[in-house]
Amino acid sequence: MTDLLHRYQADLGLAQAADITVRPVSEGVLSSTLPVAALAVGAVAALGSAVDRFRVASGLTAPSPRVVVGDRVAASFAGDRLLRIDGRPVAGFAALSGFFRTADGWVRTHANYPHHRARLLSLLELADDADHTAVAAALLRHEALDVEERAAELGAIVVAVRTPDEWFGSAPGRFTRSGPIVSSTVRPDGLPSLPEPPTDPMRPLVGVRVLDLTRVIAGPVATRDLALLGASVLRVDSPLLPEIEAQHLDTGAGKYSTLLDVLVDDDDERLTALMSSVDVVVGGYRPGSYIDDHLRAHRPSGAIIGTVSAWGGRGPWARRRGFDSLVQAASGIANMCGGKAGGRSDDGGKAGGRSDDGGKAGGRSDDGGKAGGRSDDGGKAGGRSDDGGTTGVPGALPVQALDHASGHLLAAGIVDALTQRLDGGIGRTVSVSLARTAAWLLDADGRVDTPADPVLPTDEHTVLHDDVRTARPALAEYDDHPFPARPWGCDEPRFPS
Repeated sequence: MTDLLHRYQADLGLAQAADITVRPVSEGVLSSTLPVAALAVGAVAALGSAVDRFRVASGLTAPSPRVVVGDRVAASFAGDRLLRIDGRPVAGFAALSGFFRTADGWVRTHANYPHHRARLLSLLELADDADHTAVAAALLRHEALDVEERAAELGAIVVAVRTPDEWFGSAPGRFTRSGPIVSSTVRPDGLPSLPEPPTDPMRPLVGVRVLDLTRVIAGPVATRDLALLGASVLRVDSPLLPEIEAQHLDTGAGKYSTLLDVLVDDDDERLTALMSSVDVVVGGYRPGSYIDDHLRAHRPSGAIIGTVSAWGGRGPWARRRGFDSLVQAASGIANMCGGKAGGRSDDGGKAGGRSDDGGKAGGRSDDGGKAGGRSDDGGKAGGRSDDGGTTGVPGALPVQALDHASGHLLAAGIVDALTQRLDGGIGRTVSVSLARTAAWLLDADGRVDTPADPVLPTDEHTVLHDDVRTARPALAEYDDHPFPARPWGCDEPRFPS
């Protein structure tokens, strides 16, 4: 369960952590063909070890031994599945997000955000009110790789479902298999002075200011970790790109939230001013985007810069859009987890995608999946196995594991960079990608031919605030986050402290 921790520390040249106790996940929790539990526990163990190094370097006491509670970690990874508003589960993927048949295989689409939905329909030359059936019929007329390439050109989000061999045999796939899991590079700039040393071991990052320029899951998970540790975190979003409410409730705890339209001069200047006063900037916009370019142009001296991307900051697909579900599809994970391959689909086993009732819709056609969507029988509609054979509908990991693991690993790298900054004030850039995390998972030992039926962690690993129930923090020494997610965009564009 600690192989990822050891790899993380070896990649960064860190001393191997001692005295880590792991309490395994319960039967069926994070169940998958692939070693998802090992990925989750390893990522959180890496974070915990980084926090302990910072505590010791700051003259504070670190817990010994460090305990990683598998079910607590799993609950955090399954935060969207455990989230309840007024006692009800929330919708997962939108109707046009999911697996669709093509003329020669399968693709995975992502249309949770309105602008991505609009681009998908434009790509397929469909009307704005087109439904799942229309999209399925349109995709059946095209080949998977052709749709993928045209989508990339138009800014739509569609990838072909590949086998692992197909992925690692391609240029972008080979790139994701190289390099460290977490990259940390020294920059030739530094701080004239450092924040006052902390005095509370439970809030070791107090006094550290973090500017959060991330969206969706991985980046917000990383900055939520930093807020848990006492950092003052301000998330900045565009008012033109509203966040999904449930996503924000799950990942926004402990942070402040403000809105700036960087295409307006005054707001662009406010963002630049905010950057000048921070210790950490975390960016989650793809390379080449306006925000990413702004961050590079106005990078504060001596700051720790954290970045998360779908496909990597360099390489053939660096500028392509992507999400956890898309990386699973392109890398071969969806192929391994689908149909007869012993995996699970997005709703825990029925077809992929979740509806308001906890998982029975998500974009299936009325005939059970024959129109190009997904079938209720777990995978008799086609698909490809590792040897190119037909095995059934593609599937997915039981949670958005690439997002969550990458987020915790990014937070770990940032905390270790802050520890190293204590000696000389030198800035660093820390980077992760979902595709690199996926490559580790695909290469890891511990595959299971017939995984147990998936179950969620119990409610003891959740906390209730008013009418919203969310998962507790992944780090076991914390019972809850500093405060629940504030309303999205409700705060002024300044740090409260």
